[in-house]
Amino acid sequence: MNRSVLATLGLLAAAAMTAGCGGAAAEQPAAAENKPTVVLVHGAFADSSSWNGVIKILEDGGYPVIAAANPLRGLQADADYVRSVLDSVSGPVVLAGHSYGGSVMSIAADGQPNVKALVYVASFILEQGESTGELAGKFPGAQLGPALRTVKYPLPDGGMADDLYIRSGEFRRVFAADVPADVAALMAATQRPIAAAALEDPATKTAWKAIPSWNLVTLKDLAIPADSMRFMGERANAHNVEIDASHAVTVSQPAAVADLIDTAAGASTT
Repeated sequence: MNRSVLATLGLLAAAAMTAGCGGAAAEQPAAAENKPTVVLVHGAFADSSSWNGVIKILEDGGYPVIAAANPLRGLQADADYVRSVLDSVSGPVVLAGHSYGGSVMSIAADGQPNVKALVYVASFILEQGESTGELAGKFPGAQLGPALRTVKYPLPDGGMADDLYIRSGEFRRVFAADVPADVAALMAATQRPIAAAALEDPATKTAWKAIPSWNLVTLKDLAIPADSMRFMGERANAHNVEIDASHAVTVSQPAAVADLIDTAAGASTT
């Protein structure tokens, strides 16, 4: 075997090793120097891909990023899952949640010493004993409720429970009004339902009482009224930032979301 063939085989082997390392990095991002890991928690009627634009900007800025797959089955169970993700990360974490994802992360981050900042994005910031559904209706202007449809699903014990979806014809108007129509249509088709019980479950922990928080208020939001977000942010003593955006701000304005996460990360490491 001549030297050129051997050299080629060596390059192929090195490429294979690099590809293998890349796969591992997707599961547990390598910590960048002086950069915390950003853990993202999506809300109801969405999945981790709703963070794609934000992820690209953060990764281009040197942040390791994990987008957790929020189960959307029950507030405590969802929080337990996100907590297991946090437990898998070594080093400091900035935790960001969208919508119901904020309800989840306030519980998941409680008592987690590696979580240095919380970023609520068009989100819920619950006090102990409050439910997501309760806060959604605290101020006038929410139009999500009438746009929902219910689908029954079987439970392991033989009972039935309710899954909630946004009606396809209403999805863009109430959830993603500033997202291009073709993108909003895909989001509607791929939306993940939330168990109705998850929106009724009361919060048991309030991590925002111990961890510095930032709160992105979306002024054109028809799912959570801006007044509700302001109320929750002020109560949590969060750094409030307001933006003209729909509820789907992670899709429509990812740069603004990434910028707030970067601000929180910078403040948490100084």
